[in-house]
Amino acid sequence: MAGELLDNRGRGSAAWSWPSVHPEGRKFGLITVAIALFFLLGLDWEIVGWPLLCLSAGVFAFFRDPVRVVPQGENLVIAPADGLVTMIGIVPPPLELQAPDAAGRPGLGAAPVTRISIFMSMFDVHINRAPTAGTVRRVVYIPGKFVNADLDKASEDNERQHLLIERADGVTIGCTQIAGLIARRIVPFVKPGDIVAAGQRIGLIRFGSRVDVYLPAGTDARVVLGQKTICGETILAELGEQHLIEGFSQ
Repeated sequence: MAGELLDNRGRGSAAWSWPSVHPEGRKFGLITVAIALFFLLGLDWEIVGWPLLCLSAGVFAFFRDPVRVVPQGENLVIAPADGLVTMIGIVPPPLELQAPDAAGRPGLGAAPVTRISIFMSMFDVHINRAPTAGTVRRVVYIPGKFVNADLDKASEDNERQHLLIERADGVTIGCTQIAGLIARRIVPFVKPGDIVAAGQRIGLIRFGSRVDVYLPAGTDARVVLGQKTICGETILAELGEQHLIEGFSQ
């Protein structure tokens, strides 16, 4: 199914399959399996070996990388992460994304824009994907603290990585990966100058974290607080669209 074009009239094919494990996580799972087998077969310590073997299954599951069907649309902004929409607000973009770069290419500016924050729990897929197609103009890593990523101050205090993607029409969209209490490593898959497609894998954050998306001025969110997003599939916004959307928790 990967790379296959599907539509709402039945074109394409679909079948359930076990999600693959991203290469970044295979080494951790195999190390845990090796240690578990050492305790089980080498020392006959089942009380340690079996829990470690179960832990290895959890490690493989954490780094799962399922296939996603990315909505196709010129003005769509796609969710870069699985998780829960915990904050939607009007805030200034990060300082690292505001000013033009050395080549004169524009940043996001200092005017407040809509920020959508998606919190990823330990049970969510942690592969992050590009919210839009375009050229990666900026990747800025900022070392910092590891407070709860669900807090607003995590945007300024925590270890984080900012990405700026410029679309073909010149519109720029910012995306920030934020480490959390347990997350201790942000792993990028892209660098400045790379051309990405909407929904393309751009990185991961190990073991629970948050991703912020900064929408262009004049664009409202198409998700609501408490909504669950699916990375690469949920539509966060449509450029230029502004209207109130309400939902009921039930």
